[in-house]
Formats: sequence, structure tokens, C-alpha cells
Amino acid sequence: MIINKPREYSIQEENSSSTSKTINFKIHQEYQKNIYLIHRVLRWQLYQNRQGNAHTKTRSEVQGGGKKPWKQKGTGRARAGSSRSPLWRGGGVIFGPRSKKYKIKINKKEKKLAIQNIIYNKFPKTFIIQENFKTLQKPNTKIFIQQLKELNLPITHNNNKILFIVEKKHTNLYLSLRNIPNIDIIQADHINILAILQADFLIITLDGLNIIQKIYQ
Repeated sequence: MIINKPREYSIQEENSSSTSKTINFKIHQEYQKNIYLIHRVLRWQLYQNRQGNAHTKTRSEVQGGGKKPWKQKGTGRARAGSSRSPLWRGGGVIFGPRSKKYKIKINKKEKKLAIQNIIYNKFPKTFIIQENFKTLQKPNTKIFIQQLKELNLPITHNNNKILFIVEKKHTNLYLSLRNIPNIDIIQADHINILAILQADFLIITLDGLNIIQKIYQ
């Protein structure tokens, strides 16, 4: 059974004041069904990233080798019927990898439910900010870090992985944080289950949160 569960997010602003915004998430009432759904969608995404190009030829596919290399008896050498034998250099391969399509079917509703569930459970480590970083006139990592510190987010450890979710592509913002090893940036309409699972903290702009609400509600 799918139920609606609300989360009230506190929105951090530069002047240390905060407002709130409530979003309803659709999730399964049963915990095990949520785990199964997340696992299915995660497998689907990992399969999408696999190419499956490794491919070897068997003795029937290797070129040449139609003629018997030498006569059966009298040469003193081991008998051989074809140069395509897997025992020969340049011959076929026994039990080698074959090209394969890694694919499972996922419905759109399943994908939406899984992402909603992950975002819902990431609530304690999710921070909503009012700042849209329009003041970044040019790429500048130092200014970006300073603006992030002014928001007073309770993120203390430098080795924590942070996923920055924005409403649209900000070239200056992307260039400012791409050399920070523990921060990734993604657009709100491009979020995926793997990126959210790998992140220790989520920082979402208010406009980005509105897009997530529009897509997943």
C-alpha cells in the first residue's frame, strides 16, 4: 500500500534566518517493499552503465584453418586437424566472454517511488538553501566555499561526500566546485538513485526543491 508521508524542510538563508517548506512523499507502507524497490531501480541504473562489449571468437568463428596443417602420421609431431584449435596461437577461445546486453525493465512509477523513498530517508542529512549563487560572476572556488560557510550548514568533516542539487545548469557554479573532490553537482530534473545513495549530505537550492516537488508529487 502506497501512502503519503510529509517532510518539513528548514530553508537556510544568508542572514541565518530560516523558513520552512513541507513536501509530501509517496512511499510504500511496508519497509521490505521499499528496500526491494530501491534495489531493483539501483540494479537497473547499474545495468544501464554496463556496455558488455567483451567478446571472443570460438574456433568456428576464427578466420582460416580450413586445411589440415600436416598429415596425420609420420611427421613425429602431435596430430592436428586445424590451426583454429584453441590449443594453437591465434586459434579460437574456449569459454571466453561473449557480448551481452545488460537490461532489466523498470516502470516510471517504480523509479519515481524509489527516488522519493531515498530523498525521504535522507531527510536528516538534507539542507535546503535560499542562495542561488547568481553573484558568481566568474568561476571562483574560494568565493563559493565562503558563500557555503556563510550558510552555517552543520557539515564539519571534509571527507564527507556532498551532492549539490540545483534547479538548472550554472556554468560558473559548476566550474567553481569541480575541483573540490567531495562535492558533486546535478540538476534537479536529472537526479538518480545512485548519486543520492552515494552522497553523505544533500544540499538543495529552494528552486531545485520546487522542481523535485513538481516532478515527484
